[in-house]
Amino acid sequence: MSRKAWGTALLAGLLTVPFTVGAPNAAAINDDTHIVGTGITQTLDCHNGTLLVNGSGNTITAFGTCWAVTVQGSSNTVIADTIVNDVTAYGFNQTVIFHNGDPALIDVGRQLGLGNRLAKIP
Repeated sequence: MSRKAWGTALLAGLLTVPFTVGAPNAAAINDDTHIVGTGITQTLDCHNGTLLVNGSGNTITAFGTCWAVTVQGSSNTVIADTIVNDVTAYGFNQTVIFHNGDPALIDVGRQLGLGNRLAKIP
């Protein structure tokens, strides 16, 4: 390997180290669960993954621990045991309620007055 090639390889290695040393590990253990449709009623176990609900008029009950919950569309309802990281709502008239956890509540529709409800209940 030539001196220039060694220098390029060394520089590339030095540039990547600062970006990987402080990077957090992925916390979701299993695959995400996607629910896409209209008028779906389903009960499932999150298995520490992310639950994504996209559509209208869906009612999802999630047992176990969810890493995160994201809803898109309108008039979806998610009732979860535990949410660890975040709850994100896009669209309008979305409801996500959970019993345990302290996730970040991110209501994208709030700025537009779209009437989403994200809450922890006893």
